[in-house]
Amino acid sequence: MSEREYVLTLSCPDSRGIVAAVANLLSDHGCNITESQQYGDHYTGRFFLRMQFVAERGADGVVGEDVLRGAFAALAGAVGGDSFVEWTLKPRDVRPRMIVMVSKFGHCLNDLLYRQRSGLLDVDIAAVISNHPDLEFLADSYGVDFHHLPVSAATKHEQEARLLELVDSYDVDLVVLARYMQVLSEQLCTKMSGRIINIHHSFLPSFKGARPYHQAHARGVKLIGATAHYVTADLDEGPIIEQEVSRVDHTHSPEQLTAIGRDLESVALARAVNWHAQRRVLLNGDKTVIFD
Repeated sequence: MSEREYVLTLSCPDSRGIVAAVANLLSDHGCNITESQQYGDHYTGRFFLRMQFVAERGADGVVGEDVLRGAFAALAGAVGGDSFVEWTLKPRDVRPRMIVMVSKFGHCLNDLLYRQRSGLLDVDIAAVISNHPDLEFLADSYGVDFHHLPVSAATKHEQEARLLELVDSYDVDLVVLARYMQVLSEQLCTKMSGRIINIHHSFLPSFKGARPYHQAHARGVKLIGATAHYVTADLDEGPIIEQEVSRVDHTHSPEQLTAIGRDLESVALARAVNWHAQRRVLLNGDKTVIFD
């Protein structure tokens, strides 16, 4: 007998006995829980659960994943009744695949590529897409496919259609906007809801738009930050996954704030991508629940 580890996530109306029901189901199927986290939101009345567990493989080497899925589907129906229940079951050894989109600033892309090569990122970068050719050399240096997809107001529909073709051909789970300085269409945001992560170069919701660090400098801020969030049709309003901040003072120039900010952006984005890849992020309306 051999083993395989899975991650279960569950979101449903809060009620008594959910954790016990899931634990009993796993026990009945010969599984061993290795990690468990849960959260009940008093304000929304919803319950969130993430469990890692080990299931034994049969003598023929086949994991009874279909059996587990059927059991969890039945449990979700019993727990939720007519209410909305969302659950996923994924093997831990299957790494998500992602496409990174970038424009001309390469610090976040370089950080993600380095972390993947160093084994610090639980995701495979399948390709890099850019509306400019400037960073092709960086993707090439890591042996990652690069696609130059220029875009204008007149060609946005065709460019996004090509993006979706690449998402399908690379079998991608996630698209990461690593300082991709284009606004995605409402249609694309809807089609890939919960599957696009953006890094915003400020501490949302403040200092939106262009030159945020210059705005911060003009206002004499004492904290600057960066925000990683899911992309929605409402610009820079998607559910926040992670934020990083740094203390600054009156001696910092706009250029120094920019340099500090780029470090913050890289850290916040990498952490958000890793949490998403590890199934540690659950959507809670306009917010997120993070089981870190």
